Amino acid sequence: MSPPQLTSEIRSFTSVEDAARRLEAVGYLSSPEIATAVFLADRMGKPILVEGPAGVGKTELAKALAQALDRTFLRLQCYEGLDEAKALYEWEYAKQLLYTQLLKDKIGELTQGTSTLAEAADRLASGDAVFFSERFLLPRPILQAQLSDTPALLLVDEIDKADPEFEAFLLEVLSDNAVTVPELGTIRAKHVPRVILTSNNARELSDALKRRCLHLHIDFPDRERELRIVRSRLPEVPQVLAEQVVEAVAAIRALDLKKAPSISETLDWAQSLALLNAEALSADIVAATLNLVLKYEGDIEKARANLPTIAQA
Repeated sequence: MSPPQLTSEIRSFTSVEDAARRLEAVGYLSSPEIATAVFLADRMGKPILVEGPAGVGKTELAKALAQALDRTFLRLQCYEGLDEAKALYEWEYAKQLLYTQLLKDKIGELTQGTSTLAEAADRLASGDAVFFSERFLLPRPILQAQLSDTPALLLVDEIDKADPEFEAFLLEVLSDNAVTVPELGTIRAKHVPRVILTSNNARELSDALKRRCLHLHIDFPDRERELRIVRSRLPEVPQVLAEQVVEAVAAIRALDLKKAPSISETLDWAQSLALLNAEALSADIVAATLNLVLKYEGDIEKARANLPTIAQA
């Protein structure tokens, strides 16, 4: 889906409280630490490196921040083997080939009168600029953020999955707010993008990248904040049931699990219990729905062994 067409006016947060209010207005309930970090990053024009376990809302923060600042949201999903070409741009070779077919006659005119292959090649080389121009350029997220006519927010998701070489390249781009396309030269950002990088700590990131960014660690929310999230997203869930679900999830997270339940899994569980017309948690209903909260059989077995504690949390 194409990003929304926004105005080119750049909006900034006026205070930490303003950041918290505007994030909440788009559905993201921040902590004081989160609101402070995004306010400072916005006013200082620095990237934020957001670390923490999977499922605590790192990606959602980037989406909410783009909405709160009226910026076009762009996402680069990192993976092993990602290189700068895949993150920056590629040439639309099929379109170039079609263009070549349409211009056959012009190519004939261009080479008319040449007596050697070398001379013909030299004349054709003079037309390279036609085929390697912006009309055939297919920008990827990093270049899109630089070329965007509207202020953008670039999410570099799970940077820890990319190779260290890509991390070094990204550091250069973030420092210069410009990218170089050999055939076109250096392209500087029309509007300096806001950048959020996320990491699940799959590997240690370089000190150079960490120095370039403001650091924010997001952990699972405390009970009060998670209850606020549940009540905000699922107002149809009764207050008592929402409270019991949040307490039960906290008890489950305290177990030695392969993967602790995320906030989204808390929401799925609360919604499912409401659809089942549950008014309160019991050991039986917890046992029947643990698969909504936990994704590994070993984790489910550990939770079943602690059903009385979880159901009465």
